[in-house]
Amino acid sequence: MRSFLPAVAEQLFKDIQKIYEEKSQIPDDLLIALKFVFGSCAVQALDLVDKHSVTCLSSPSGRKVYQVTGGSGRLYTCFTSCHYCPCPAFAYAVLRRNDGLLCKHLLGVYLSQAMGLTQQESVSDKHITTLMAGGAAAS
Repeated sequence: MRSFLPAVAEQLFKDIQKIYEEKSQIPDDLLIALKFVFGSCAVQALDLVDKHSVTCLSSPSGRKVYQVTGGSGRLYTCFTSCHYCPCPAFAYAVLRRNDGLLCKHLLGVYLSQAMGLTQQESVSDKHITTLMAGGAAAS
């Protein structure tokens, strides 16, 4: 599913999913691993998940995009299929400097998926197409 991420990150998401399903919380050892693998954005991503800031928009044709409301209230449309977020941190830290694997928004998407806390919204194919083209579609 997320084959572009290192195996350690993949396994970490799987472990979080398994334990969160059983206990409805993430134990300290996995929180430490999360911080070790993803750095300072791990805490910020968990905050986004806690605030239910991640929504999966899906269309009748099966296309999906994720919208994440950032800490400032700005809405970011993230694409897990190509590992992309339009935020400045992704452009600078991930793409330009290669300092991290993900920005807090993409990490928030993966964590909310693993924890089963992603908000779901059905939208039209036209809405998804507009978002994929970089436009701001009205709901």
